[in-house]
Amino acid sequence: MLVKVKLGDAQKFVKITELSLKEFLSAAFLKFGVLTVPENVMVVDESGTEVDDDVFEDVVKDPSVGVLTIKHGADLESASPQASPVQLNQSLSSSIDSTDSQNTVIIEESSSSKRMRLDYEAKKLVESILVQKPGGERVINEYNRTKTLGDETRRKMVNILAADMTEKNGTSPPRQVKEKYARGIVALFPYLSEPFSKNGYEHYYDCESGTGYLAWRIKTIQRGLAKERRASFEGQGASSEGMSGGPTVRRESEFTPEIVLSEDECKESIAFMKHSADEDTVKKKMKLTFDYRHNMVLDPMQSSDILTVFSRFKDVKGLIEQDFVLMFGEGVSGKLLEKWTTAFKKKVIEQSKKLPTTSDLEELLLAAQFPDHPEEGVNFAWDSDLSSILLLLHLIPPSAQGRCSFLLFNISVMVFALSSQSGTNIEEHLRDITASAQPYLLAVGPQKNSVHQYFIVLDQHAIPCKSTSSLGAFDELFKAHFVFGTSYNTMLHNMYTFIQTTVYNIDVGKVKESPRVAEGLGRKNERKKEMEKKRAVAPHSSTF
Repeated sequence: MLVKVKLGDAQKFVKITELSLKEFLSAAFLKFGVLTVPENVMVVDESGTEVDDDVFEDVVKDPSVGVLTIKHGADLESASPQASPVQLNQSLSSSIDSTDSQNTVIIEESSSSKRMRLDYEAKKLVESILVQKPGGERVINEYNRTKTLGDETRRKMVNILAADMTEKNGTSPPRQVKEKYARGIVALFPYLSEPFSKNGYEHYYDCESGTGYLAWRIKTIQRGLAKERRASFEGQGASSEGMSGGPTVRRESEFTPEIVLSEDECKESIAFMKHSADEDTVKKKMKLTFDYRHNMVLDPMQSSDILTVFSRFKDVKGLIEQDFVLMFGEGVSGKLLEKWTTAFKKKVIEQSKKLPTTSDLEELLLAAQFPDHPEEGVNFAWDSDLSSILLLLHLIPPSAQGRCSFLLFNISVMVFALSSQSGTNIEEHLRDITASAQPYLLAVGPQKNSVHQYFIVLDQHAIPCKSTSSLGAFDELFKAHFVFGTSYNTMLHNMYTFIQTTVYNIDVGKVKESPRVAEGLGRKNERKKEMEKKRAVAPHSSTF
């Protein structure tokens, strides 16, 4: 028999193999986390007549029987069975009886039972997080061994739980969520409970004062993100004073929706997408919610939650490309892949040969020029296409820090290699890094010139790239700045501006460019050709 059980806002099915009072009570309480049936439990009908085990089956099958009430402990003295806050809606399966009958059983949950249930649910939550997250097993093992946690291990645990909390609930989790995580810690690790506090977990989160280890860690995450975003916006403004271009600027998109959704309809589509297994349907819904999402991206108060609200970016490939096309059109979107190898790569290599020689520069030049036949004994860092892009960091260094000593740092800011042979996985990498408002590439493979998968990392989220090539992955990385409204990293601003204006032709004349952009790398020749075309058609178009 299946019993539909509703406890508070939660509703579940309870399966009973036999219609006995004992099994029903055990299954009902256990389903909501109460491991043992409380003592002095009593089931009565609407008249107050007690229902014993020997008549339970007949009573619940009788369609004339109305409400049954389960009472226990002090609740046995209650005079009104209708006052219960917790309902169990019982639906008997047709295999038990041909009569389609429905009765309602009401459980009055005592405060002790409720506390046991909440502790059990919170314990299971914290335990599952620590078991699944890298480093969590060490926390559990240390507690089992010593019945306590050292300061370093305690900080590790708090960091893991706070990261999970903000990933699932955004950077401002509700009070109830923080309280549940704190409750789960002391439920899983009883010796960590504070004996002189009301609930025992206030040192992890105190809902009245908003303090505790978890609250402080979340505030640190919030301050770090706010500081980085503020610095990035200020850096963008300082580098392009008097200009109006770049990925953080509000602009008219090329996309004209056939159907305009209301805010409620957008929220319904967002809720639907989170659980849909059909990627084509997800892409259609993402297209319909583009304007809603783009407004959210450009709102500083909401932008940090974009990957929590639109979580399908993290498992459906191609959504960054789709949003970029909606913003600028197919023609602009395809420019890097069309023009880099044919028009720019050779020029970048030629210009780089004129620079003062360094070991890093030589390595990139060799990798860019001889991808298929490397010289014996040379260990190339990256493949040919990515090496040619990284050469731009030598050609267009940051104006304030243009020395070679900063180049290796700049490269690591743009692309980070994670060896699949090191034993470090992506989740562990995300947990160990500091949340950053600027995206970068995470390359995963046995070595740098043999990468089998790329990810875009933004705010400690990993977004899988649709492309498996380095050039395609970098194309998605650049587009991610516009899709998520993030400014360029200050150290990489000049390089990204070159890609933006010279390769994609976005906001030409609206942003401040490095002199090399207009001189040695092709923009000067392109402008010359454009002027010659205008002069050639001028006599024919004149009205004089």
